[in-house]
Amino acid sequence: MTPKKISGAILLTVIAALLSACSASGEDELQQWMVSERNSIRPSVTPIPEPSKFDPKAYTGESLEEPFSNSKLASILRSGQSVQLSNSSLIEPELNRRKQPLESFPLDVMSMVGSLSQQSQLVALVKVDNLLYQVRPGNYLGQNFGRVERITETEVVLREIVQDASGEWTQRPAALQLQEEASK
Repeated sequence: MTPKKISGAILLTVIAALLSACSASGEDELQQWMVSERNSIRPSVTPIPEPSKFDPKAYTGESLEEPFSNSKLASILRSGQSVQLSNSSLIEPELNRRKQPLESFPLDVMSMVGSLSQQSQLVALVKVDNLLYQVRPGNYLGQNFGRVERITETEVVLREIVQDASGEWTQRPAALQLQEEASK
């Protein structure tokens, strides 16, 4: 035999040996291992608790008067009218005074951007529509007759006068907090 034939025979035997290693017997062992592992694992699942029983209740509010009916509102207005007149006369907006420029804007479009001290009194810097305004105690802000009560380094505290549902004038506190703009 020639050396070419010998090397070809050796090559064929090596290929045959490799192919025999990839026979079905290796797959059978793998399948048997998968089945045994699958059978050995038992999951522990806690059962879902039974839902609680729903007990429906009958609605008993049909006989009551509706909370927003005209008759209920009229009776409340009639019963408290004398008290409202005396209380309302104590708290009323000054309708005859000249409006200040910042009263034409709602408070939610205003932002306090700083404060400075002028003649030992704090003055707030309020920004509206990219314009800066100086605000002092006693100035008016917002559309609800808001009068500035005091100014600190971080907020402008004011008192607004608004009408409630019955038409009575009441006071409510409001404030503008210092807003720091993010640098670009």
